[in-house]
Amino acid sequence: MSETLPPCPECSSEYTYEMGALLVCPECAHEWEPASDEESAEKVIKDAVGNVLADGDTVTIVKDLKVKGSPTAIKVGTKVRNIRLIEGVGDHDIDCKVDGFGPMQLKSSVVKKV
Repeated sequence: MSETLPPCPECSSEYTYEMGALLVCPECAHEWEPASDEESAEKVIKDAVGNVLADGDTVTIVKDLKVKGSPTAIKVGTKVRNIRLIEGVGDHDIDCKVDGFGPMQLKSSVVKKV
């Protein structure tokens, strides 16, 4: 049973070992759960109506969005071009530049693919 364990995601050390249900790195003491087959598959991000989003897509905003520090909101129907899919803070999974507001992160649940 020569199962090879993945390297440490923090320091890339190859000397990882199992401790119960966790994997542990002896060099940096990082502990993590091994990725299952379902998790290792790429995460699919869908818009508000269920369309699959991809990098470079153009989307429209489906509800008014208040912007912190701005007196105006992003209005329904505002087009956002050339989005990038990311793992952002909280539910924010789209990185983009909104005309008149600048760069920001959006939730996929507030956009619709054009």
